[in-house]
Amino acid sequence: MPTSDGPSRFPVFVPPPQGSQRCPGYVPGRVAPVRSMPHAKTPPPPPIKPHGPPLGRQTRVTLSEENQCREDAQRLQQKLRKKTLICCGVSLGAFFLTLILVLSLRSGPELDENCPDHNPSLSNWNPGHQPQRAVIVRRGDLFRLDASATLLVIINANHDGSKNITLRTHHILIEEGGALHIGSPKCRYRSRATIALMGRSDSEAVSEVPAFGRKFIGVKAGGTLEVHGTERVSWSLLTRSIPASGVATGGYAFQRNFSRGIHLRVVDQDTAALLFSERYDTYDSRNDSQRLAQLLRSLPVGRIVTLAVGDSADRNLEQGTREVINEKLGSRFVWHLQYRQAWALVSVIGGGNASCSEDVREHENHDTGGRALARRNFTTVNGVGFSVTAYSEWKTGVPTAGFQVDAVDQVVLNLQDEVKQTWLPGDRIVVASTDYSMHQAEEFTLLPCPQCNSRQVKIQGKPQYNHTGEIIDGIDMRAEVGLLSRNILIYGEMENSCYGDNLCQFYNHDTFGGHIKVNFSSVHLSYVELKNMGQQAKKSRYPLHFHMCGDVDQKGGYTEPTYVDGLSIHKSFSRCLTIHATNGLLVKDTIGYDTLGHCFFLEDGIEQRNTFYHNLGLLTRPGTLLPTDRNETLCLSIKDKVYKGYTPSPSTECKAVSTFWIANPNNNLISNAAAGSQDAGIWFVFHSSSTGDSHGLVPETKAELTPLGIFYNNRVHSNFKAGLFIDKGVKTTNATAADPREYLCLDNSARFRPHQNADPSRPRVAAVIDTLISFKNNDLGAWIRGGDIIIKNSGDGSYPKDEGSSQEVTQSLFVGESRNRGTNGGQNKYWGVGGIDGKMRTLPRNRTFPIRGFQIYDGPVRLTQSTFRGFAPLSETNKRTTTTPERATPENTTRHTSAVGFNLKNTWQLTPRNNLSQLSFHSTVHLRAFFGQPGEWFDENNLDGDKTSIFHDVDGSVTGYSDTYVGRADNYLIQHPGCVKNLKWNGVICSGRYSQVYIQTQGAPSLSLSISRDEYPNSPLLLRGINSQGASSQQYQPILMMSKSYTLHWSGPAPREMVLSLINFDKDDWVLVGLCYPSDTTFQIMSDTYDRQSNIFDDITDYGTVLSFSELQKKTMERKYYFDQTAGLLWLYLRARHGRDGHSYCSVKGCERVKITATTSSKETCNCTAKAYPKYAKAPSVVVPMPALNTQPCRDCGAKQLVFSSEPWTSYLQTQVKSLSVKEQQRGDNVSLITVNEITMSFSQPGFFLVSVDACSGKVTKKTSFSKVDKKMETYLKSGIPNRSIVLMATRGQSGELVNIAPHLVSLGVAKAPDLHSKGYLALWGFRGGSSSPFWVSLLAGQGDDVLGLEERYLPLGLEMYGCPRPATQKRKDLELLKIVTGQQ
Repeated sequence: MPTSDGPSRFPVFVPPPQGSQRCPGYVPGRVAPVRSMPHAKTPPPPPIKPHGPPLGRQTRVTLSEENQCREDAQRLQQKLRKKTLICCGVSLGAFFLTLILVLSLRSGPELDENCPDHNPSLSNWNPGHQPQRAVIVRRGDLFRLDASATLLVIINANHDGSKNITLRTHHILIEEGGALHIGSPKCRYRSRATIALMGRSDSEAVSEVPAFGRKFIGVKAGGTLEVHGTERVSWSLLTRSIPASGVATGGYAFQRNFSRGIHLRVVDQDTAALLFSERYDTYDSRNDSQRLAQLLRSLPVGRIVTLAVGDSADRNLEQGTREVINEKLGSRFVWHLQYRQAWALVSVIGGGNASCSEDVREHENHDTGGRALARRNFTTVNGVGFSVTAYSEWKTGVPTAGFQVDAVDQVVLNLQDEVKQTWLPGDRIVVASTDYSMHQAEEFTLLPCPQCNSRQVKIQGKPQYNHTGEIIDGIDMRAEVGLLSRNILIYGEMENSCYGDNLCQFYNHDTFGGHIKVNFSSVHLSYVELKNMGQQAKKSRYPLHFHMCGDVDQKGGYTEPTYVDGLSIHKSFSRCLTIHATNGLLVKDTIGYDTLGHCFFLEDGIEQRNTFYHNLGLLTRPGTLLPTDRNETLCLSIKDKVYKGYTPSPSTECKAVSTFWIANPNNNLISNAAAGSQDAGIWFVFHSSSTGDSHGLVPETKAELTPLGIFYNNRVHSNFKAGLFIDKGVKTTNATAADPREYLCLDNSARFRPHQNADPSRPRVAAVIDTLISFKNNDLGAWIRGGDIIIKNSGDGSYPKDEGSSQEVTQSLFVGESRNRGTNGGQNKYWGVGGIDGKMRTLPRNRTFPIRGFQIYDGPVRLTQSTFRGFAPLSETNKRTTTTPERATPENTTRHTSAVGFNLKNTWQLTPRNNLSQLSFHSTVHLRAFFGQPGEWFDENNLDGDKTSIFHDVDGSVTGYSDTYVGRADNYLIQHPGCVKNLKWNGVICSGRYSQVYIQTQGAPSLSLSISRDEYPNSPLLLRGINSQGASSQQYQPILMMSKSYTLHWSGPAPREMVLSLINFDKDDWVLVGLCYPSDTTFQIMSDTYDRQSNIFDDITDYGTVLSFSELQKKTMERKYYFDQTAGLLWLYLRARHGRDGHSYCSVKGCERVKITATTSSKETCNCTAKAYPKYAKAPSVVVPMPALNTQPCRDCGAKQLVFSSEPWTSYLQTQVKSLSVKEQQRGDNVSLITVNEITMSFSQPGFFLVSVDACSGKVTKKTSFSKVDKKMETYLKSGIPNRSIVLMATRGQSGELVNIAPHLVSLGVAKAPDLHSKGYLALWGFRGGSSSPFWVSLLAGQGDDVLGLEERYLPLGLEMYGCPRPATQKRKDLELLKIVTGQQ
């Protein structure tokens, strides 16, 4: 093997001096096996385009060549039968390396052309170990590597996949004509292959490669990268919740030193709950010995008992007590228990010797030489495994006794998908957080689990946090479970700690990982694991980087577009996957976990038509590369690119790190999950021009105007700022004295306003957000600004830039506080009382942070056909508690929780065209709307937007009064005598017509505006303006009732110039305004119509004067004004002369305006209130009478869907069960019921109530009740319930009968017959039919003062596991959309 004597330690791939040719049969986007060299007359392929190759043509192979290949194949058949071939070849005059690692799928005589290794022209190659030399593969060489090689350590893999293949190198550079193959899409690699990328950032032994740097796999233009591992389910969803510690009761742990006697714990065999604990000093006290015997005699059969000796327990352990321990627990060692012996036991009352696990250790020289350890495994009635452990020992003179109840190594995860064949013991998985903190994501190793079904896996250890696995309150809150392991691993070898210039001031670990950079689009990667990749201190060094590849789909000439599929990218030091000036890439079933900076990242703002399908991103941490990657600390610390000594503002320039950073709206997001980021899950940001390396390629991105691609069925949760964010841009200029902010920092200048062809003169194109599942985001489920935007099927300024745009939310569900209470810990900062049940839970932002379901801001926004649940304010009178669950103390806290609310501390105006209709409010909504009040979070609640908050209740579904407006109670500009105040809301409900006057002033800084309505002169509205104090201009936008008169006053000298614009005025709407000026003022007043799109002024007309106020009132249609010098009031009418169209805030002709230029020598404060009133005061009157209060139920109100699932093609059954114990009845509760899909079936007689529902259709098939468990009920349970039935059972009173039902519950799916002695009630979700119980089968039972309350479950319908027939055609919208965007339809 020829080698180079150069100093490099990595393979060298040198392009030929004269041209190059690709492998015969090469087609862009298609995997072609390495074949023999073509005929000499074969023409070269067409030249490569700058942004992706055109469609190539298959090279014709002559008959003689085919015969030769056939003969060669026959000679190699025996070698190909049971062996994986690893090939290294050179093709057609190019010096390049082709590595092929493919497991042969055939053991017969036939070759498979889909497998790159089935090439008869390959010869074996064993270069040996040459650590100081670079490998050169020369033209014409076709090699099969079958032994280890230095730097490229390649080991032949056998048929069963038991051998590993490892390739260690500083880098691999694939130049034009070169290729790296590991398997193919139709002949996947099945053994384990590892590529380790070596090197340090400060290494002098290996030079940097231009454009690629160090420690990389690089693909230059003309190169090919094909890596295809075994297909595996990339990620799934939990279908059953797993609690912290693995058991719902939370587990138990105890350890004590120097605590003499026998320690005893009694554990509930059905729930793993600790029922009783005590210490009996049987060494010193006979009485304790007798008490122990008495307790054991009193326990029911089946109860778990565990014992452990502390110090010594033998001296007064009476014979009778030993007999009881032997009889009840089956102990053998208790008869001979001696002084200071360590003894531990776990057993079951009445179980005999077979149920007893015990151990004893002899004491000698203050040591027992080890721990006496007893352990037994059990199963709850709901099928959850747990273990009970007892231990006792002496160690260096210290006696110790302890217990543990947990589920270590026994937790089984129930998953949505069949994973058993591809998720294997030893694989690593991650379970996403389902709480407010993304840091509750947990990694586990899979254990062997012979008893698991195809949708179950067992994990090593136990979870620290709760992970939800069910639909809760109608929202799919199931945790994502991602498989991190793949059989092909590419990783960076890391140092033990940070070093050199790798940002060690911010990170204590090495952040110089490997990276893959693709400059050419002939790349297909599937089912590959990328670990320790990315280089935080270097730009353009990401785990996987498509760098300026242009069009990589059909538009670029590819029959098989470029894709990545099933990748696992984790422990990344800079992003997950970067798409840079590349269009049409498909990213599918890929996991991005535990990364620094934006994870799935679109870089320069020109990337379009890329599709993200069914990807999972979680634990997205802050990084340093861009301002938007940084948290507050990094933002304030990194100032090398701001102007001079400027200090960045973290809240407005940084703090935007997102799992999906989408820099152009024309990209597709389908069925993705953003399950935890430092800031946002999905952020659509808008570049005004192309940035970075793309700067100048596209003069103007028009991102703000570009229509949104497909957005369907995405999940966002556990993000600190927001789930979905559509707003803002980035700064596209370098830092200067005029604007010292850093390049690419967050910027507030952009507003999304999509139009056809990104042309503002063309019609709008509504951006549709279809099926968004958003939960447990600390601040906002979604922040969406701009228009037109429609949000549907989802759960959870001055002038707008695009006049007439709007936003609409329809067919959606909003839940304030759900039954997902979370876990205290995992960087959740706040733990306290909340929710409808008043139980302890994690809280967002703060214990008092106001929770609002639908937050109104700007506008116009429309909310229709939606449902609200779970909005209950918390106040001091609730007498709830906060702190830890174990030690609760009274809490004096107020938290305002409302279904509808407003942006906090709002300086911006709102429009009265914000409207709500056809809304449904669940009984758990205690506050439908809230307008704030002075106090925490609201401050003084006196900013302009706070004061002018308003919405239109179109049909009365919010207030009960149709066609009314709801505003703040102290805003008298909008009121009349018939209005209805709602003090709980701090609101007022009024009828009338409302519009805005947009007031712009010049030359009068720091002015406040006081507006009085003539009917309520003693209740003026004071506005500060939205611009900062001291600005030379100011803006105000009061909302006024039409057909009324108002006076305007100032806190200083009147402005010299003022423009009054009529906003949302309909034709002939009017108000009469009197503006305060000094008596010597002269005026020039004119009106015009301003078309903002064309920047044209029309209908310019001067106002004339009249001599009296009465004369002005007679000429309301004319453009006249009257100046009352004695009162200092300039009176004129503001009347709309044209109609509006749709949601336009100006008329069809443009914005109607009045401009006032005032000339005066006076500098006096212009507040004319004292002179204006009572002269112009009027008696309050009603223009539009209040409607009558609605008494009929709201028709077609609320969302049609009861369940909002990430699998919209699956139907769910909403069920509620409320059982009632005797004690609850004695307290006055008389409600017991079963509800199916909001149809309530109550029962009032003592006994059992059963409802059967067909598990395929969801129809109620039977409902019946029994007063006791007699033969009639037993017969019904055995044969009266149809197969494939969901069985719901509730009880009322008659606790003594519960024992008799226990044996029959096993036939309804319960894991074992429960112990129902002393239980007061039970609630069952069972199933009849099938060989195994569905994952949702659940039994709840309580006793004493336990209160079950109303329990709700959502159960999937139509599953094959029930025996339901598979639908002939199941339409899945996500798959149909995927076909459309990838050109398959």
